[in-house]
Amino acid sequence: MNFDSRNVPFFLAPVAGYSDVAFRAICFEMGAALCYTEMISAEALVRGHPKTKLLLARDSSERYFAIQLFGSNPTTLAKAARIAADYKPVVIDLNCGCPVPKIIKAGAGAALLRTPERIGEIVRAMRDQTSVPISIKMRTGWDQDSINYLEVAAIAVQAGVCAITLHGRTRAQGYSGKADWEAIKVLSEQTSVPVFGSGDVLNAGAAISMIRETRCDGVMVARGAIGNPFIFSDLNELDNPKEAEAYSYKPPSLFIENSSCPERTLLGLRNPGIIAKTALHHLEMSARYLGERTACIEFRKHFCAYTRGLPGGSELRAKAVRCSTIDEYKPLIEIIAKAPT
Repeated sequence: MNFDSRNVPFFLAPVAGYSDVAFRAICFEMGAALCYTEMISAEALVRGHPKTKLLLARDSSERYFAIQLFGSNPTTLAKAARIAADYKPVVIDLNCGCPVPKIIKAGAGAALLRTPERIGEIVRAMRDQTSVPISIKMRTGWDQDSINYLEVAAIAVQAGVCAITLHGRTRAQGYSGKADWEAIKVLSEQTSVPVFGSGDVLNAGAAISMIRETRCDGVMVARGAIGNPFIFSDLNELDNPKEAEAYSYKPPSLFIENSSCPERTLLGLRNPGIIAKTALHHLEMSARYLGERTACIEFRKHFCAYTRGLPGGSELRAKAVRCSTIDEYKPLIEIIAKAPT
């Protein structure tokens, strides 16, 4: 993939309901090497659904991005890939890991893991329609009794994928339990294309640990970036993390120093002023694309994430659910800025 990874290959994952244009732009500004769109229905894209086009919106500051598609029909996904290519992504990703029942019922997402050959058919069909590189994001298997990520990876590579992201959980696990980083390590060792790891990367320290333990080629950050896009600026302050023989966590300048509680610092305790400034920037950018009212409603979940762990955060969140204008949010954001440290 011909984009500048800035020698720090940390990506924003395609997080449903979160990886919209405003949040991607924020993460890109913070230093994410690449940001993925929310997963986009191939069927809806082919049909020209207006809400689907909105998912493909891209801020001018996001110099490059990736598009993730989901579906189960090779012909439909091939058409969708051709349409997606017009938006000039550096890569188009096929979702083979979403565990949501609605997606599974349609035979898409993690359901594809039950028919690995279908994944190969889809990848080949997509590649036939575009010169944009095709990648896949998958899980270790359908459940603990059907771990087949190596088989799926081999088929995908044979079909021509440029990279594979492995979330170290089965479909049955959903987002519970501990991610299997050993599987990411094994895939990295046995696969000829770049492998990106995903799962349990909730802070900069975890991201570095994943690279050190698995030797993967990059890390996909999902939940760890929600309310904490600063994770990318943290990671960009580190030098050559993959080659480091050891890693001693040193909080960068964005963190509040708290030697009496290093674990809280590691988890992302930050200057409230920085949180407030970023949250307002995020909200205002979202309003430019969604309109003020819709943006303010959608921002409620982001506001909850930004205020997680802050003193008085629960009271702020209770008030935020009634906000429908930027001016209504501003007093709450000002309270964040003045929060005691």
